[in-house]
Amino acid sequence: MVQRPPTGTIPDSPGSYQFKDALGRVIYVGKASSLRQRLSNYFQDPRNMHPRTAQMVATAESVEWIEVRNEVEALMLEYSLIKQHRPRFNIRLRDDKSYPFLAVTLDEQFPRALVMRGRKRKGTKYFGPYAHAYAIRDTLDLLLRSFPIRTCSPGKFNEHQRLGRPCLLFHIEKCSGPCVGEIAEPEYRQLVTELCDFLEGDTDQIVQRLDAEMRAAAKELEYESAARLRDRLTAVHRAIEKQQMVAERSEDIDVIGLAEDDLEAAVQIFYVRKGRVVGRKGFVVDKVEDLSPGGLINRILEELYGDEPPLGVPKQVLVPVEPEDPTTYEEWLTHVRGSRVQIRVPMRGDKRDLHETVTRNAREEFVRHRLRRAGDHNARSRALTELQDLLALPEAPLRIECYDMAHLQGSDYVGSMVVLEDGLPNKREYRRFKVRDVPGNDDYAAMEEVLTRRLTAYLDERDRPLTEPGQRPGKFSYPPQLLLVDGGKGQLAVAERVVRSLGLYDEIPIASLAKRFEEVYTPGRSEPVEVPRGSEALFMLQRIRDEAHRFANTFHRELRGKRMTASSLDGIPGLGETRKKKLVQVMGGVNAVKKASLEELKAQSFLPDAVAEAVHAKFHPGTDL
Repeated sequence: MVQRPPTGTIPDSPGSYQFKDALGRVIYVGKASSLRQRLSNYFQDPRNMHPRTAQMVATAESVEWIEVRNEVEALMLEYSLIKQHRPRFNIRLRDDKSYPFLAVTLDEQFPRALVMRGRKRKGTKYFGPYAHAYAIRDTLDLLLRSFPIRTCSPGKFNEHQRLGRPCLLFHIEKCSGPCVGEIAEPEYRQLVTELCDFLEGDTDQIVQRLDAEMRAAAKELEYESAARLRDRLTAVHRAIEKQQMVAERSEDIDVIGLAEDDLEAAVQIFYVRKGRVVGRKGFVVDKVEDLSPGGLINRILEELYGDEPPLGVPKQVLVPVEPEDPTTYEEWLTHVRGSRVQIRVPMRGDKRDLHETVTRNAREEFVRHRLRRAGDHNARSRALTELQDLLALPEAPLRIECYDMAHLQGSDYVGSMVVLEDGLPNKREYRRFKVRDVPGNDDYAAMEEVLTRRLTAYLDERDRPLTEPGQRPGKFSYPPQLLLVDGGKGQLAVAERVVRSLGLYDEIPIASLAKRFEEVYTPGRSEPVEVPRGSEALFMLQRIRDEAHRFANTFHRELRGKRMTASSLDGIPGLGETRKKKLVQVMGGVNAVKKASLEELKAQSFLPDAVAEAVHAKFHPGTDL
């Protein structure tokens, strides 16, 4: 464990600090406006620290620091050290895919346009990223009619240059033929410049110039030239229509949307230039270190703008929450851009609507990410094997049951049981419980009632012989190979008490999963089981816990909704839901039904006389029929 440096040796100045392990590897990098104040937070009672922070300090053997002049330099130094060392306790941002860019190779004599992925290289200008490569190709196909620059490889270019014949693209007017001298280099460079300007959102000037040239050619009776310019102008308009206008024409904005849980977060960024969305990017964050929402935004901003961003730094960055120390990050981005940059949380208007759209994309991508993991057979197999080893189970838990409770201040108390079989949800086996015997707000008593009812039903069905051939087992016939409860040590103690009282302690393994730190508790251990972050086992436990929570809340809302919409017409013999709705609709409301005479009720053709008399008697007791 790292020892505290001698008092007074830590400077009270901005800088970056690095914790190292016994082998000298950097395991965590941080920054601070005051190194002395920040580092003192790591040398306190580990019980007062976040578990992941305590684990990092316990793993570290030494701490070093580098002083700088101000907080912006500390931020830039921290980012460069994280990129260099990839410390295991720093948050990890990983692309969920390699996003494609539309690239223009400006360092070649005759630049070409192509789809590129991976590492950026100097001398090439990038536009995007785009969600799909076909989106780039569709856009490029339209633009080549207006800006016919080459798209061929250097080998293809040299071959046609040697042959003295252009390729098919020249004949269909999607290339200006620089390989055979059909266009001079200055004119070709002008085409490339116009294409880049267009992709950056500067479309008005290009449209006006093409329109003016077309009209001038027509005025000079050069109709073939005017027709070609007309076709180019049409292609430009079609390309502009593909770029959705989402802001004012003068605005350059990056919009960051976020969807997260305790372990991971999905990030989506929309790049808006000249008011149009010109690209998007997304990645998944593995939340290894303990970060506040603002701290997570810090890390995302560092990832996006630490290296040279493909579309540069915009005038404004929209974020879901303010970063920690927003002034420092604005100063840093202003330094990178060379002019004023604002970081804002949109609160109303068009920008708020745009941010909600990006956030919705992040949520959808997060769902897809989790479904990809859940649907991977190999990942499920690894998760079950890891759970068997970590929890010391006698066999891989092919059937896992998880329980959760839901209520509103003690009313409409319900419990849920969800089931994973072979790592996949089996919704046929899900069960819902109305808590019957728990007065007030007592989660422990409610959990005990639900578990007792479920396991008692299992015992009854296990001991009941199947009397008929082909008779199907009951709905509680199968025991779980892992019984998981949502909560900490208290809920675990309840589950342990129930299985012991029913004689099932040696048959059914139990565990609990605490929400706050994703800690897994098992009987006989005072400390939680250390399930590695990012492991398939922890992902599976978290997924079933979240599903139990969702299922319980859905049932609770359903019961509460029924109770709140209960009608005075309920309980009348012969008056079902269909007749009730029709009667209220025809009579003009419940109060009108209450005041109606017997003759008025009997006049309704859909209402039998006996039911009409029952309705009348309900609201006019003692009236002589």
